[in-house]
Amino acid sequence: MWVAVLVELIVTVAATVVFVGAHGRVYAIDDAALRPGSVPATAIVLGSLVSDGEPGTYVRGRLDTVLDLYHRRIVTRIINSGNGSADAGDEPAVMRAYLEERGVPPHAIVDDAAGMSTEQSCVRARDAFGLRAALLITQDFHADRAVTLCRVAGVDASAVIASCECPWPTVVRNHVRESLFANPRALLSMLSPSR
Repeated sequence: MWVAVLVELIVTVAATVVFVGAHGRVYAIDDAALRPGSVPATAIVLGSLVSDGEPGTYVRGRLDTVLDLYHRRIVTRIINSGNGSADAGDEPAVMRAYLEERGVPPHAIVDDAAGMSTEQSCVRARDAFGLRAALLITQDFHADRAVTLCRVAGVDASAVIASCECPWPTVVRNHVRESLFANPRALLSMLSPSR
């Protein structure tokens, strides 16, 4: 019984911290230009599954969203942050190829092949790329946690909700994963003395 109460408390506190950290900082694509300090911006596209040189459903939605923002001149630089290992299919390289094929010039794209997690992408945005502010591109289930982790890392982040033609079972699974596992893990990371 006490274990269940403790788990419920951790999940609730984590959800609250993530919600408060991102409150007022997550936008629909049509509202992206209305956010404070909005134009121009550096966008960070957070990586996800790629296969056989093609972006998976989630990352393709993120890339299509950043393409729209780039063509509207809301963003001028795009950082593709993901797992650059060959075993993972080199997410940033696949992301770059997708963007370049759709008209984004190579000089506007930066690859971050060491963004192995959302937290690492945020820390590297600060340390490796010197960003003080960024616009994160990801789906709704991930946006609040991503914004909160970047803010804790010292990057003034907001997010634009990426499109997604995703099967509903995977969307439900990702919402559950965020609530029960990812948010509590993020909370523990924020409380870590090594920060």
